[in-house]
Amino acid sequence: MKHTLVMTGASRGIGHVAARHILRRSPETHLLVVARPSSGARLAAELASGGHPVSYVQADLGSLDSVRAAAIEIRDRLDGGDLPPLRGFVGNAGIQYTNALTEGPEGLECTFTVNVLANHLFVRLLQDRFAAPARIVITSSDTHFGDLRHNLGMVPGPVWKSPDTLARTGAFAEPHTAAGGRTAYSTSKLAAIYLVHEYARRLPTGIDVVAYNPGFVPGTGLARNADAFSRFAMRRIMPLMSLTPFATSPDAAGRHLADVVLGTLRAPTGSYVDRDRVSRSSDESYDPRREADLWKAVERLTAGASGS
Repeated sequence: MKHTLVMTGASRGIGHVAARHILRRSPETHLLVVARPSSGARLAAELASGGHPVSYVQADLGSLDSVRAAAIEIRDRLDGGDLPPLRGFVGNAGIQYTNALTEGPEGLECTFTVNVLANHLFVRLLQDRFAAPARIVITSSDTHFGDLRHNLGMVPGPVWKSPDTLARTGAFAEPHTAAGGRTAYSTSKLAAIYLVHEYARRLPTGIDVVAYNPGFVPGTGLARNADAFSRFAMRRIMPLMSLTPFATSPDAAGRHLADVVLGTLRAPTGSYVDRDRVSRSSDESYDPRREADLWKAVERLTAGASGS
């Protein structure tokens, strides 16, 4: 049966690879990519080559008002019959800054906005449009473990604070530094897992939600806001690590993401998929009290942008 899959982060890296796998392996899927106005039409046309059904909606994920407008446009297109029934959402877009001081138009810290709040707003505004069976996949990161084994010492571990603090700039020590920005990133990925657990409790039966960890994937666009040397290292030097067990190639990570989205890799709702297998996330990531507190905070923070 024809159905719609909404996806963020399909323009580059593992998301782009995954989108191509999904379209090739699931011809009944209408892929609706969420992209910036400057790239949406080009991306949709590129993915649609070969006759695949692809369309796009414009959004700046750093702006909750923009995300809200995109989600409402998707709802309208579903309600009007322009799109087949909604069966999935992939929140793959992610951002990492060289500081923890970058502020979006709503006055919120941008890492938290893109990596946490934007996904939440899409899930909540599309929740009653999903046709079961449906699957939501949120891309996480093993940086949320915060240990040498999982991040090779390159990214500081998460530093959990009240969600209202995390949503504002300057939440971490030395917020003007790259270490502050990376801490904001790992903490946002811990928050994403907390929300996956909460979604699994709250979403209706038939809508599964899974956290996906691609592992360390050199050569993607994640470091696009880093300094020139770091960008060069990620683009030219780090990809060589894909030949070792410490890293995953973009091709493999994208293929694994497609497996999770399509259900080829079976994962129960609320689970954490580490590359190509269901696994356990960090001990810190299982905390019902934090999960409930975070839910209340993100509902409040997105309330101004989440009206019907």
